[in-house]
Amino acid sequence: MMTHLAFVFGLLGNIVSFMVYLAPVPTFYKIYKKKSTEGFQSVPYVVGLFSAMLWIYYAFLKPDTTLLITINSVGCFIQTFYICFFLFYATKKAKMDTMKLLLSMNVVGLGLIILLTQFFAKGTNRAQIVGWICLIFSFCVFVAPLGVLRQVIRTKSVEYMPFQLSFFLTLSAVMWFFYGLLRKDYNIAIPNVLGFSLGVIQMTLYLIYKNAKKVTKEVKLEITEIVVDEELKLSEEILKEQIIDVVKLSAMVCSEIIPMVTAHELKNEINLPQLNVIINEDMIIKPKAIIEVS
Repeated sequence: MMTHLAFVFGLLGNIVSFMVYLAPVPTFYKIYKKKSTEGFQSVPYVVGLFSAMLWIYYAFLKPDTTLLITINSVGCFIQTFYICFFLFYATKKAKMDTMKLLLSMNVVGLGLIILLTQFFAKGTNRAQIVGWICLIFSFCVFVAPLGVLRQVIRTKSVEYMPFQLSFFLTLSAVMWFFYGLLRKDYNIAIPNVLGFSLGVIQMTLYLIYKNAKKVTKEVKLEITEIVVDEELKLSEEILKEQIIDVVKLSAMVCSEIIPMVTAHELKNEINLPQLNVIINEDMIIKPKAIIEVS
């Protein structure tokens, strides 16, 4: 009975973990569209590849771990694809950093673990040592998102913590916890307790702060609209003042021109209609009537 339940949870763990492996696809689609890795880093994918390879090595040391081998083999393939894709669009510096990390972790680090455990450990001790290494490394991987949680609390924004990813990571932790518990493999079960706890915290923070960003944007928009309205009112007032100044100036010019008529010209009958000013829609000033001299 326990074996069948362990198989069911292991199978569900494979399905959920596969969906987690596909989570970065939108990120790489952005990289493809922009033909640049921009601010993205290769560290999560290199670490993911190292983790998958380490768990495969552990699975080969334990009996009846087919489900552990299958999902981590798929993980190795997907993470290798992500790394190759990243290297294709990365800058020269990013390529060098990625290659250094790959060599140090996946070649030197994993190579030393395999060599040391093969030569200095025997039988069940070998599996226990590798299991403890997997457990410690899994703790480190699960603790890594604490930086993201701190950023969410500080900025009150969940922009960089997608709910779907947190949900599937939590679900994956539940499946693998029960798989390890039913098989009495505590190297698998114990790290996933921490994974489940952190996943619940992430989803709780998401529910708390999911609307905070929208509210902030709305407030900023209202403030911007108020500022724009005030600027428009101010510009209208300035425009009115300028129009009044132009009208006054035109009246002054007209009053200065009229007295310059000679005494001889005054003998003639002069019709001087009132000099009103018309301002049309194009802000062009025109006299309302033309002075006719007869």
